[in-house]
Amino acid sequence: MSSSTPEVANRADSPKPAIEFSKRPTRGLWHDTFRYLLRDRLVVVCALFIGLLVIVALFPDQIAPLSFEQTSFSDKLATPGEMATAEKLEGHRYWLGSDRLGRDILSRLIYGTRVSIAVAFVGAGVSFLIGVAYGLFSGYSSARIDNLMMRVVDIIYGYPTLVLVILLQVYLTAISRQDVNQTSGLQRLIINLDQSSGGLLFIFVAIGAVSWLSLARLTRGQVLHYRNQEFVEAAEAVGVPRNRIMRKHLLPNVLGPAIVAGTLAIPTYIYTEAFLSFIGLGVQPPMPSWGGMISNGYGALRSAPHLIWGPAIALFLTMLAFNFLGDAVRDAMDPHIRRR
Repeated sequence: MSSSTPEVANRADSPKPAIEFSKRPTRGLWHDTFRYLLRDRLVVVCALFIGLLVIVALFPDQIAPLSFEQTSFSDKLATPGEMATAEKLEGHRYWLGSDRLGRDILSRLIYGTRVSIAVAFVGAGVSFLIGVAYGLFSGYSSARIDNLMMRVVDIIYGYPTLVLVILLQVYLTAISRQDVNQTSGLQRLIINLDQSSGGLLFIFVAIGAVSWLSLARLTRGQVLHYRNQEFVEAAEAVGVPRNRIMRKHLLPNVLGPAIVAGTLAIPTYIYTEAFLSFIGLGVQPPMPSWGGMISNGYGALRSAPHLIWGPAIALFLTMLAFNFLGDAVRDAMDPHIRRR
């Protein structure tokens, strides 16, 4: 008995082996979303196509064979694949043909890519910032301020969006055509910026002024849902400032649906720009735009159909790629669909 007692005591005093847990790295929402998107080959193809468009939009000078302003009246309405006859363009081939002024359609198509891509990303960025900020502030404000802010949204929402964009674009275009001596310093600055960008600034202003409404409503609804959750009430109970609650607790939870809505709205911005250019309210000539190229060529659809085939197909594929990518992002950020 006495000999076994020290052994029992030694066993009791000896340190217990620590339990080893497998250290598995945790995955967040964005990591799971990215992995889900990579599994879909169609999404990868669309993402590569959009990436190619971004590269073309950033470096059109190095990719386009000619300048978008280069004219050759002796090569007017050249068919696709025809060689240039002008001496200054000796050896050049019009792979997509030329327009009524002898300008290379392929070159103008490449330069027009930066207009659509700029509208897609800048329009989405402007509407995302305004819509999320407006909806976040409205949803977490008092009932009176929230009601007032939403009535402003309802009033703007009551007008057809496209008509409102056209009216705003007409007003901005009229300002740009005024005499410089009759404009203020701020108006002159805006007009100079618009002229230097080829008319893109006014398009950004017109699209961004009305495209944030749906995103603001969506964000407000999400904030109203989360503001009554326990983690927000706990933060309020310990005295966390309201701006910190909005920035650290509410904003991360509403970003997912807002990103999905913003991605799905990108084709609408591209279509709006193309429509404005088609009716003559888009970018100013000679800056090329796919909508403007279609507008200039639809009158000769029977005699020279190659004038619109290039920009029409480019516009179709770009909007299709953004639609597929937006649908995939929506599915990837939905946990119920992702578990299938």
